This record gives sequence, C-alpha cells and structure tokens, in this order.
Amino acid sequence: MKVTFKIWRQEQSDAKGALKSYEIDGLSEDMSFLEALDFLNESLVLKNEKVIAFESDCREGICGSCGVFINGRAHGPHDNMATCQVHMRSFKDGDTIVVEPWRAGAFPIVKDLVVDRSAFDRIIEQGAYITAKTGTAAEANAILIPKEVADSSMDVAACIGCGACVATCKNASAALFVSAKINHLNKLPQGQPEGHKRLLEMTTQMELENFGSCTFTAACEMECPAEISISSIAEMNARYIKAKFFG
Repeated sequence: MKVTFKIWRQEQSDAKGALKSYEIDGLSEDMSFLEALDFLNESLVLKNEKVIAFESDCREGICGSCGVFINGRAHGPHDNMATCQVHMRSFKDGDTIVVEPWRAGAFPIVKDLVVDRSAFDRIIEQGAYITAKTGTAAEANAILIPKEVADSSMDVAACIGCGACVATCKNASAALFVSAKINHLNKLPQGQPEGHKRLLEMTTQMELENFGSCTFTAACEMECPAEISISSIAEMNARYIKAKFFG
C-alpha cells in the first residue's frame, strides 16, 4: 500500500509551521494509523531526517493521548473512534492523507503533532475528585445507588480527555469534557456534598483557560470516542444555575 502523508511540521510553539509531504510505500492495510506513522519515522531515521513528533501511549483507545486531525476530521474518518483505533484499510492505495495537530488556543503546539493539553489538568485540579472518606471498599459498596444513576455516572466517566471535543468545536469549547468530569461525581451520593463547589470552581477554571463557549452544534458529540452526549452539557448548565444560588 502506497500513500502520501501531508503532515504538519513545526519545530516549537513560536516557530512557523507548514505541511510537508512524505510519500511512503510498503504499508499494510492491517496497520493501525499510528503504526503507519511509526513506519514513516523509521524511514526518516534511515535518511537522517528528523522524525515526526506525535503522542501515543495505550494505543487501545483508552488514554486519549493520540488525537490528531486526519483529513480535516478529529481522530479520522470514523465516528466515535480514537486515532489509534483507525487502520490503514480506512484509506485507499494512492491516497493523500493530511495530518494536523489539534487547533485551539488553549492547546498550544509543542512540536509537530504534539499539543500541550495541560489546561485540562488544571481544570481537573479544581475539583474532579471527592474528599469524603468512604472507608474500606466494603463500606463504600454499602452505599445504595440506583442502577440508572450509577449507569448515567459511568457513561460520562468514560471520557478519556483526548481533547477532540475542543479541537472540533468552532468555538474551541471544553464544555463536553468539563461537564463529563463534573457530572460523573455530582450524580453520585459521595460527590454531592461538594457538588456546587466543584461545579463553580471547575467552570471558572475553564473560563480562565480561554476555552470558547458552547453553542450546541453537537460536533463534539460526533467526534467523542466515548460517545458522550451533549445532554451532559445541558445537565451541567442546569446544575450551574442551582450552584450560583446555593453554592
């Protein structure tokens, strides 16, 4: 399989970047997209050229570190799928594949396809945890939680923090990510005592990080690998009004 990669190259955040073309042959359609980038980097090493910087870790759609734009779409051509889960059979022999980093002011480029997503970490630090002492596992499990509540909490807890919601949003909004982290805990009895404080502090930090506002285009929902619904944002907004009064 032979393709041409057009990949964004940028030495550092304040340097000028540009798309550079690489023609590569010998790929297998069974390779994952990241394996194809590895293959390309191996060829660059043999040519004494600088390898392409990109992020990856688990390569199983769990960690969220692999995200890039592929042909103008976050994570690639499929709905609700992380970049590392995309295989070369999703493309045709002879295709030109454009690969770019996440584009958002809150995600400055570090190098090539790598962006700094530490803004997410700072939001998490503002309350995406509970301080209540739940005791041993047996004591924690003794708290009765209706199945529909537990299921709803786990649905949003599936967020892997990849940043595709931000990158694909025309406003670069982090509302889907933040709402998932808030609602995951605020739905559960263990998280409710700090619910108002958590919501206000995390949304305040989101604003300080210069993410845009949500206008409910649902682009984030389409690209989210965890299939988190924008109803999570609506729930966060409803909780926000209550928190402003009682927080």
